[in-house]
Amino acid sequence: MANPNNQNPNNQPPDNNFFNNNPLLTFALFSAIVILIFKTLVGDSGTLKENVGPNVRVKEISYSDLKDLVKEKALKKVEIGQQYIRAVSSDGRIIYTTRVVRGDSDLIKELDKNKIEYTGFSETNWFTEMFGWMLPFLIIMGLWMLFASRMQKSMGGGLLGIGNSKKLINSEKPNVKFDDVAGVEEAKEEVQEIVDFLKYPGRYVELGAKIPKGVLLVGSPGTGKTLLAKAVAGEADVPFFSVSGSSFIEMFVGVGAARVRDLFEQAKKDAPSIIFIDEIDAIGKSRAANGMMGGNDEREQTLNQLLAEMDGFGTDTPVIVLAATNRPEILDPALLRPGRFDRQVLVDKPDFEGRVKILKVHVKNVKIARDVDLEEVARLTAGLAGADLANIVNEAALLAGRKNQKEVHQQDLYEAVERALAGLAKKSRRINPKEKKIVAYHESGHALIAETTEGAKKVSKVSIVPRGLAALGYTLNKPEEDKFMMQRHELWAEVDVLLGGRAAEEVFLGEISTGAGNDLERATDIIKSMVEVYGMTDVAGLMVLEKQRQSFLGPTGGGAREFSEKTAEAMDEFIKSSLDEHYKQVKARLEEYREAIEDMVKLLYEKENITGEDVRRIIKEFEERNGLQSKVHDERDEIEKELEEDAQMKPSNKNDERSDD
Repeated sequence: MANPNNQNPNNQPPDNNFFNNNPLLTFALFSAIVILIFKTLVGDSGTLKENVGPNVRVKEISYSDLKDLVKEKALKKVEIGQQYIRAVSSDGRIIYTTRVVRGDSDLIKELDKNKIEYTGFSETNWFTEMFGWMLPFLIIMGLWMLFASRMQKSMGGGLLGIGNSKKLINSEKPNVKFDDVAGVEEAKEEVQEIVDFLKYPGRYVELGAKIPKGVLLVGSPGTGKTLLAKAVAGEADVPFFSVSGSSFIEMFVGVGAARVRDLFEQAKKDAPSIIFIDEIDAIGKSRAANGMMGGNDEREQTLNQLLAEMDGFGTDTPVIVLAATNRPEILDPALLRPGRFDRQVLVDKPDFEGRVKILKVHVKNVKIARDVDLEEVARLTAGLAGADLANIVNEAALLAGRKNQKEVHQQDLYEAVERALAGLAKKSRRINPKEKKIVAYHESGHALIAETTEGAKKVSKVSIVPRGLAALGYTLNKPEEDKFMMQRHELWAEVDVLLGGRAAEEVFLGEISTGAGNDLERATDIIKSMVEVYGMTDVAGLMVLEKQRQSFLGPTGGGAREFSEKTAEAMDEFIKSSLDEHYKQVKARLEEYREAIEDMVKLLYEKENITGEDVRRIIKEFEERNGLQSKVHDERDEIEKELEEDAQMKPSNKNDERSDD
């Protein structure tokens, strides 16, 4: 069985050999010993010491003193080398040493004149010559050991670590349960039978049922795919072998396939067990897309080995392969056929009820105040994934700690939501009064069009405090309810809201700025998608001009162009004329509500942040003064009334105990 503490999962004794674990230190120690021996055998002058008696001493003198001794005939023998000269005194008790002076020939003449024996000698010996030959070899060996040790660490052992994946596989027994995974109830139901099979495999074998070998968890980043996989292992109480898809790919061909074999061998030994491959698209990309590119041979061999291993164990083998990806459209068809990853489970972004449950899970260990309303936070976070909600709760706790509070309050959660949606507030960024005025009118234009246009999202907050990298202000909108599709009038309403900022600048300031760049880009993309993807215009009718990709994450184009130049010209003309037409309508609306905009700008100047309630109050007061009747407010009131009635029919989540989630 796997080690739940993830320590020595393969039950191998630790390698305590100092020399094996520290090759570079071993080499340095060896070199130091060699140098020490060399220094011991070689004298201070660089010549070999003679075996002189105990009464003989060595004395270093200058070159001129040596010449004086020669003239005095006080020497018995002189030995001359390339760097040093040594001489024995006439009584044999002293050995004189000195350095050679280049270009001086008087010494030889004096030696001949005084009839003193002299010879040459070599200042090196067999040891120094051998060390000189060995030194390059030792340097090369040291570099090789450095390269080998780094390769071994990066590749996990073996011969340079090639093929051994034990250190890359995280083996554990998770203590995560289904109660710890919220907001993905349908996905939990889909994988529940896998838990039953791992707990009671005999029940299914006797019936002749074939449990799926592989389950592919599909969803956008942060939706909890890895957590759900761990919960399956935790509920079944079986070993959980997790590895990233990129861990199989190395520079050596065949390494990935060997690691796949090693992974499945470990899982089979500890069966029943679960193998989890995160980001499987790293090795499971469609082979047809690779063409003739030889650089993908390693990935293709790894994929082939994975396919072979999944075919290698029968349907009664209690080993389940779970994999996660957010790009299922690029996976190879062989992976998705029946008998391999024959079941795909969508782990989608949570709806309102799911977000409430996720928030309750994440606040279990957080001290929250009585004024905290998690349902209100869930309404503000439509479209966010579980990881985003966890980050919001953590950010709120950090904000409360920074304020030296004992509990997390509702305002802390509001600020955390704003940080997640709009970015970090740049309180130190001081904008000049002129730009502040432009931003106030710009954001007021967004807010007014959002509140007076049918199908637009309700305003939650308007701010002229800079946030994020470049935003000098922002308007937060929230829908009345979760939406998984949009009607045509709602898309046009979104376009109107985006154009409201630029239109307000032109109407009230008589000049436009660069602040609407992103608004215009998004408005253009919406109309372009209505033409190319959704068939909502007369330009192409029901003909789809661009195929969608990753449709479960939302409509995104980017495919190959599949229409003529004539159609492209018609589409460009339609986008331009639509933007112009709606821009005129938005400017007319702003002219009609001029007083309301001025009141909104004045309040923004005073507070810098105003709520959606402030915006609606200003608009309502203006309409009452001028005898206008807003159909949008009436429709929204009806929708909110219906939602409240539905909520009363269901059991309230607000006072549920957290342990039940």
